[in-house]
Amino acid sequence: MPGPRRTAPAAPQVAVRLVAAAAAEAVERADEAVDLLLDAGREPGDILVLTVGDAHPWQQHELTFGEERYWAQLAEGGDVFYADAALTRPARREVVVLAVNGGTARRAAEAFTKALGHAVGLLVVCGDAGPAAAAAAGAPAGRPVRA
Repeated sequence: MPGPRRTAPAAPQVAVRLVAAAAAEAVERADEAVDLLLDAGREPGDILVLTVGDAHPWQQHELTFGEERYWAQLAEGGDVFYADAALTRPARREVVVLAVNGGTARRAAEAFTKALGHAVGLLVVCGDAGPAAAAAAGAPAGRPVRA
């Protein structure tokens, strides 16, 4: 007779925080979230910032030094890294900040799912990433709370 069935321990849940923001304000709210995280003692290399619409101004700046140098920063992991939410390279950071600064509702929802996969402990969503994001944060649909 087989013994008791053992199950693997459940993977830790990623906490989701929502920050209400219109698309035009999402990057600014994301920058504020990063500042708060750093002020709270997070290391810069623990944070990944993803944008759904236009690239973050810091990403645009870093790309002026060339693609190779830009991607090397992701591998080095010593600083906050800024990328498009469609990021296909392997990237896991303790905290992911998602700025929903444009794009369609479908793209925002897809970005939320991808960002959740990049986060180890915390995902901060600045803007409206749809019902799945609200549900993950425990907020009533359509009524995100300010983190």
